Amino acid sequence: MTLFAEKQRLVLKIGSALLVDPDTGVLRQDWLNSLCEDIHTFHQHDYEIIVVSSGAVALARHQTNYMHQRLKLGEKQALASIGQVGIANAWQQALAQRGLMAAQVLLTPDDTEDRKRHLNARRTIDTILSLGAVPVINENDTLSTEELRFGDNDRLAARIAQMLNAKTLILFSDIDGLYSADPRTNPEAKHISIVEHITDDIMAAGGDAPSAFSSGGMRTKLQAAQIATRADCDMIITKGERFHPLSALQNGALHTRFLAQPDCGSARKRWIASTLRPEGSVSLDKGAVDALQHGASVLSAGVTHIEGHFDDGAVVALTLSNGETIGYGVIDYNDEQSRAMLGHRSTESDDQDTQQRHSVMIHRNNLALETPMKSK
Repeated sequence: MTLFAEKQRLVLKIGSALLVDPDTGVLRQDWLNSLCEDIHTFHQHDYEIIVVSSGAVALARHQTNYMHQRLKLGEKQALASIGQVGIANAWQQALAQRGLMAAQVLLTPDDTEDRKRHLNARRTIDTILSLGAVPVINENDTLSTEELRFGDNDRLAARIAQMLNAKTLILFSDIDGLYSADPRTNPEAKHISIVEHITDDIMAAGGDAPSAFSSGGMRTKLQAAQIATRADCDMIITKGERFHPLSALQNGALHTRFLAQPDCGSARKRWIASTLRPEGSVSLDKGAVDALQHGASVLSAGVTHIEGHFDDGAVVALTLSNGETIGYGVIDYNDEQSRAMLGHRSTESDDQDTQQRHSVMIHRNNLALETPMKSK
């Protein structure tokens, strides 16, 4: 076991097109069996494996003869409900053949974005792992609306990796990593083996979803890499179509590795930094941005604009005047109170309690800034 440090916690993301044949809509049972053999091998070397598995809607399309139709929300939810039974059963049987237990976990965005539910989900999955079972996680598409859903399992997998303090997230895809351009259309595209920092140039390499069976694409994988690496977790993109894809990766299969970022802060700060759905935004002036770079809190005097409707304790984005996001924070006031505080500067006549109440909107302990912070 050389690619990963010993006794790591690994998150494997399996896309729909790998688990369900895109042409026939039939489950690729032999491929799944080979992956579960890999999981068993890694279990024997004291690795903990968490699976994030797509495929429910793709499988149900074939079962219900909805192979090529564009689905309405209600139809997608119904197919997710039908297909999830088959997906869970397939994982259960394939793992049981190797003496492993499967545990199904269905999550909505609130289970990762709400701090209390996030901690509860983490405790549950930690307990599943302590029992020696393999958590098989998917988005709860049956209940999620279009407005309140992850939309792709790449970012869900990254959020799970952050939640569980995993050391490596592996996205099994139909491509063997990141290229300088789309290799399907540009023969001059060059493979990128290591990404130390996710720059604007790296993000520009993102593309569209490769097939009707996939909700993600390279761009969502890069967004997942941003979440994972900020949570002190490496992320790997590699081709998953071959049998025994985890063993193949371990044995040198071509891949791109995104390196975890150092100094990621506490678990709470990593949760804040990885938020997918900030409930609002707080625009800062130049002085406030300069102060943040030196470890200050967000003060009302440096806030120029409040966007959105939120309660106190919500995660909001910190933005520059041009709309660029430079980080996230948990705000101490609701949106109405925050707007009333805009530009307020404490004075010598204010008592200490009044100064605190009308100064600090987001404490520095509740801030997670992008590293490196975007230019002012």
